[in-house]
Amino acid sequence: MSTLQMATNTGNSWTTTIIINTSLQSHETIRMLQAQRHKIRLSDSVELDSFVFPQSGTAFKLVEPEKVKDQSILVEQIQKFVALHQNSFVLFYSPFNRETQQKMLSFIQERFFGSKLYILPVRNNDEIINGMLTIAKATTKPHVDCILNRMATIRSEILDISPVLEMYKKLTKAPE
Repeated sequence: MSTLQMATNTGNSWTTTIIINTSLQSHETIRMLQAQRHKIRLSDSVELDSFVFPQSGTAFKLVEPEKVKDQSILVEQIQKFVALHQNSFVLFYSPFNRETQQKMLSFIQERFFGSKLYILPVRNNDEIINGMLTIAKATTKPHVDCILNRMATIRSEILDISPVLEMYKKLTKAPE
C-alpha cells in the first residue's frame, strides 16, 4: 500500500462540499457523490463542466472529447480554468481508446505542458469519482498533514539506512 493510500485510507466516512457547474446537473457523477453523502451545490458561477472542492482548493474540469466541437474554444476554457484555480485538473473522459480521443489528449498535453494543469485520463464514472475524491481528500487538512508527516518519516528512515550515507560517514570520519 502506498503512502498516499495509507494516508487517505481512513474509512469511507469522509465527506465534503462540492460545488458543481449546473451543466453537469444531470450527470451520473452527481448521483454517485450524493449516495456517498457529499454535499452538492449547483452553481453557474463556477466554470463550465467543473467540480470545485473548496476545502481542498482543488478543481476538476470534465472534458468529454465527443462533445468538443472546436479545440480552440476548449483551449480557451482550460486556460481560464487554470488561471482561476491553483490546483487544477482535467478529467479527460475517454471510455474507448479511439484515435481521435488519443489525438485530443496528446493535443491538450502538448498545449499545457509545463503549466500547473494536471490531466487525469478516466474511462468511466467510477474513475471520475475515485480520482476526484482521492486527490481532494489528500489535499484537505488534516489529511495533507498526515501525508507530509508520513513522507518525512519515510524519508528519514531511508536516509538512516542508506548504504551510500553510511559509506559517506565512514569516508568523512577524521582519522584518529
